[in-house]
Amino acid sequence: MVRSAQMSKSKAPKAEKAMPLQPLTERERAQQILNRFTFGARPGEVEQVLSMGADKWFAQQLDPNSIKDDAVARRLGDYPVLRMTPDQVVQTFPAQFVVQQVAEGKMPKPSDPQLAAVYEVGLWRWQKSLDDKKVDADGTSHMPTPEQQEEQKKVDQATAARIAGELFAIDRKDRMANLLSRPVADRAAFAQYVAGEQRTLLIGEFTPREREYFYAMAAPSGSSYRALQELSEAKMLRMVLSERQVQEVMTDFWFNHFNVYGPKDSDQWYTPAYERDAIRPYALGKFRDLLLATAKSPAMMVYLDNFTSIGPNSEANGGKRKDGKRNGRGLNENYAREVMELHTVGVNGGYSQADVTQLAGILTGWSVDNQNLGGKFLFDPKKHEPGEKLWFGQTIADDPQNGQQQGIIALTRLASMPQTAHFISWKLAQRFVADDPPPALVDRMADTFQQTYGDIKQVLLIMVHSPEFNSRKYFRNKVKTPQEFLASAFRATATDPGNPGQMVQTLRQMGMPFYGKLEPTGYYITADHWMNTTALIDRLNFAMQLTQSKYGGQKFDSSRLLAVGLMSQPSVSGGVKPVSAPAGNGEVRAVRIVDSVSSVRGRMPSPITGMDVALDVLETTLVGGPVSEKTNALIHQQVAQPAPQAQTGSQLDQRQTQIAQTQTSQAQQPAQPQQPMSPPDTLNMLTALVLGSPEFQVR
Repeated sequence: MVRSAQMSKSKAPKAEKAMPLQPLTERERAQQILNRFTFGARPGEVEQVLSMGADKWFAQQLDPNSIKDDAVARRLGDYPVLRMTPDQVVQTFPAQFVVQQVAEGKMPKPSDPQLAAVYEVGLWRWQKSLDDKKVDADGTSHMPTPEQQEEQKKVDQATAARIAGELFAIDRKDRMANLLSRPVADRAAFAQYVAGEQRTLLIGEFTPREREYFYAMAAPSGSSYRALQELSEAKMLRMVLSERQVQEVMTDFWFNHFNVYGPKDSDQWYTPAYERDAIRPYALGKFRDLLLATAKSPAMMVYLDNFTSIGPNSEANGGKRKDGKRNGRGLNENYAREVMELHTVGVNGGYSQADVTQLAGILTGWSVDNQNLGGKFLFDPKKHEPGEKLWFGQTIADDPQNGQQQGIIALTRLASMPQTAHFISWKLAQRFVADDPPPALVDRMADTFQQTYGDIKQVLLIMVHSPEFNSRKYFRNKVKTPQEFLASAFRATATDPGNPGQMVQTLRQMGMPFYGKLEPTGYYITADHWMNTTALIDRLNFAMQLTQSKYGGQKFDSSRLLAVGLMSQPSVSGGVKPVSAPAGNGEVRAVRIVDSVSSVRGRMPSPITGMDVALDVLETTLVGGPVSEKTNALIHQQVAQPAPQAQTGSQLDQRQTQIAQTQTSQAQQPAQPQQPMSPPDTLNMLTALVLGSPEFQVR
C-alpha cells in the first residue's frame, strides 16, 4: 500500500540559496537541546544545562544507567504490570474468553487464593448471563425485565455502599482480604457499584496489587484492558518525572516507528513486555539489534499477523503429503511488507512485490506459542516455507535444520542497507530538526549510520553537533504533539502528576492515546496533523482546568510556580539581584531575577504593574522568553474581561478562539463593567493563557 510521503520517503533536495546558517547563542542551544530531547524544560533546567555544558549534558543522557532516577522508580512501583510476563498479565487481568475457558473446565483456576477469589466474580457473572438467557420448554424466559433490572441495580448499589462503610471501619491492610472473603454476589456488587468519594478513597488506599484485583472484579466483560491503562499511566509518569529524558524520548520515538496497536487481540497483554523488552533496552543501541528484537516479539507477530503465515509447501500445509494436496493455507505478507516499507528501507527502497512475497516466505515459522495465554515467541519449522529464496537480487540459502536463520540473515541485511540508513536518518531528523529535514544533514547522518553499523548514539551525536540543529532556522520550529504538549505543561509548571489516569484520558480526547494508533505507520508528528484551531482550543481548555485545580483532583499552585520562576530567571542587562533557587538535583545555586520589565522586552522604561512582572516571569519560565507583542497584548485583553467561570460556554469558546487565532485580526469587544479578578485568579489565568499561547505549542 502507498503511505503518506511525509512518513515514507525523504523529499528530493531543493535548490537553496547558499546562505550561512545563523548559529544559536549558548542559551538558545541549551533551550534547543532541552526542547528536542526532553518532554519540556523544567524551571531552572536551562541554567542547569548551561552550567554543565550542553554537550556534556547530552553525553550523560546517552548513558541513562549513569543517571539516578529513584523518584520515578518509586512511582512506577504502583504499576505491577511493568514487571509482569505476558502470561502473568493474562492471569491477573483475565479476558472474557479466559473466564469462559475456566468456566468450561478447559483451564484451571489460579492457585493463588486471592486471585482465585477474583476469578470467582467473573465466573459468577458468566454463569448468571447464561442463566438469564435460558428459555423453558414452555417458552418462559428467565431474562429479567427492565423493571427487575433497575430494582436489582438499586439493591446492588445499597450493598456496595454498605460494604464500603464496613471496609472503612477496619485497618486498610485487611480490607481486600475482608472483601474477598465475602459472598461472591456481594463482591460483584461492590466492585461494580461502589462510587464517588467512597470509591476514590478506597482505591487510593489499596496496594498496587489490590487495585488490580479490584479492577479485575469491576470489569463486567474481562479486564485485560487494564494492563494497557497501567502501562499508559506509567508512560505518562516517565515522560513528566524521569531524569533519563533522552531514553524516554527515544523509547517513544522507536515505539512509534515500530508501532503495534495495543488493543488488538492478545496485544493487550503483549504490549507491556514489547516496550520493556524489545524497545527500551535498544533505544540507544544498534539498529540491527532493535530490528531483530521487534521482529521476535509476540506483539509484532500478532499485530501484523505473521503468526498466521504458513509456507504453501510447508509441512503444516501438507507439503509432505504423498497425494500432493495442500491444506489451503498460505502466506500472510503484512509483516514482510511493513518491515521494509515502514521499518527499514522505506517505500522507495527499491523492493518489488516479488521481494515482499519472498520475504514473507523467508519469515514463515516466526510465530507465537499459544498467544491467547501469553506464550513466547516461537519458530515453528513445520510452518516454514522450505528452499532457497531469491530476494533483493540475491539468493538466500535455507538450512533445513535451522530455518529461522534465513529470516535473521534477511533482517540483518535490511538493517545494513544504504536505503535503511537514509530512511532512518530522515525520520530522526524529522523528529528532532524539522518537518522537512535538511537533505545535507540527512546524508551526513546516513553516512554515520553506515560507518558505525547502525549505532544510534553516533547518529544522534552527528545531528546534535550539526550546524543545522544549532541554527536559528531550525529553532522553535517544531509543533508539539498532544503527548508532548501535555507532558511539557506539567514539566514547565513543575507540577507533580497526581492523577496520571486523567492525563491518559485527556490524550484520548486529543486524538493521540498511548499505544492506540491502529495503522502501522505510527502517529504522524508534523504540524499539519496537530496545529489547528480546534486543537488549540482543546489545549487552552485543559490549561484553564489545570490552573484552576479543576483537573481530575490535580492540585495546582500558580504562586509557587511564580516563585520558582522568579528564582530561575536568566541574567539580563539592567538591574538584577542574586538569589538562591533549587536546582533540578535539589542543590542550591545562584541565579538572578529581573528588576525591570523593560529590560526583558527591550522597550523604553514604562510604568510596571504587578501583572506585567508576573507575566514576564511566566513567559520566561514556561516558554523560555517573551511571547510576541501580539500574544502579550491579547493576554492582557483576556485578563481584562470577566473571569472564565463567570461566562457562558459560548463566551469562553470565543475567548479561547481569540488565543488560538492570534494570527487573525480580531475586532475589539466593547468594554463591559466588571469586578476585577482576585490576584490568585489573575495569576491562574495568566498561567493558563501562556500555556495556551501559540508560543507554548512549539518546541
